[in-house]
Amino acid sequence: MTGGPETTGQVARYADLLWDAVLRGDEYTAVDVVVDALRDGVDAESVLLEIIGAVQGRVGEEWAANRISVAQEHAATAINDRVIGTIALTSGRGSGERGRITVACVDGEWHALPARLLAEVLRLRGFTVDYLGAQVPSPHLITHLHRTGPDAVALSSSIATRLPTAHATISACQAAGVPVIVGGPAFGRDGRHARQLGADAWAPDARAAADTLTAGLPAPAHPHAQPMDDLPHLSDQEFTLVSRNTTQLVAAVVDRLPERVPSMSGYDEAQRMHTAEDVRHIVDFLGVALYTGDSRVFTEFLDWTAAVLSARSVPAGVLVPVLDLLADELRDFVRAAELLRSASAGRAAIDAAGAAAEGPGAPPGPVPGDAPLHRTGGTT
Repeated sequence: MTGGPETTGQVARYADLLWDAVLRGDEYTAVDVVVDALRDGVDAESVLLEIIGAVQGRVGEEWAANRISVAQEHAATAINDRVIGTIALTSGRGSGERGRITVACVDGEWHALPARLLAEVLRLRGFTVDYLGAQVPSPHLITHLHRTGPDAVALSSSIATRLPTAHATISACQAAGVPVIVGGPAFGRDGRHARQLGADAWAPDARAAADTLTAGLPAPAHPHAQPMDDLPHLSDQEFTLVSRNTTQLVAAVVDRLPERVPSMSGYDEAQRMHTAEDVRHIVDFLGVALYTGDSRVFTEFLDWTAAVLSARSVPAGVLVPVLDLLADELRDFVRAAELLRSASAGRAAIDAAGAAAEGPGAPPGPVPGDAPLHRTGGTT
């Protein structure tokens, strides 16, 4: 949306009103806010992206900062999803003259709202859109492509652990002769994983995706590429072996963790279960770092996790023992062990700097399992 300070202030005011409504769980007021914005002259695309989209981004930020609960986050997301339907109803049927696009989330990806926003923007731009929603299994997606013959597929993924699945899905769509544009935090802020996994295009946001699709995508350049063609480092089998043994790795680390964090010896079953979930997230992100060959996938997740833990009064220093134990369990895996040792050293340095800044006498906080991470980053 372009406009002067008055227009920008108008959008910001409606975004604040929508935030207040979704935070209260007030769906009716949320709908009224969006309808009022449209009547007040805010174009539908800006309502979608700069009001609803902005509010949804704030939902994720507030959850990470521990200022809203998981239940509030889910309620807000559900309301935003239904509010989007209001725009679809008031904007009418798109012309469909620009072509047909299939919009879907990668299998295993439950954060569907970004894809939904894109679907509605594309309809406003004159596309016929098949919006398939969250967690679309690749075989069913390919069947849909053969049946409908779209001009392109738009794949969305927020969580980096879905990248191996995204890679296979991209290749399958291209083998069916359909080009793929991807988007979402999973592919990196600069789209580095989109390029690495062979996507035909990447977009940082819905507007850019719509612009790219309007310009048109050529037929896939390498319709029969295999994962090993894009990622030759997978030949060492480390990703495959770590992924296959995730359950055993998690169990081994949880069993040994009380050696490094003695207070865990008194954990009850629920606390041990939550600790195992947290360790599994770490192993999952280690796996995708091995898959992509990009250590930033892992270290950025650790930084995010540390911030989430700190917001819940759990010292981020609890990550170092987990990393050290994983490195010991995977000592025969060259890439994995090196990545874990490097990450542990980096986290230890950050923790030491934080402790020095706090000074002596800081009270001990909770330990793993006291504040389970039920999400792994991204915006719902």
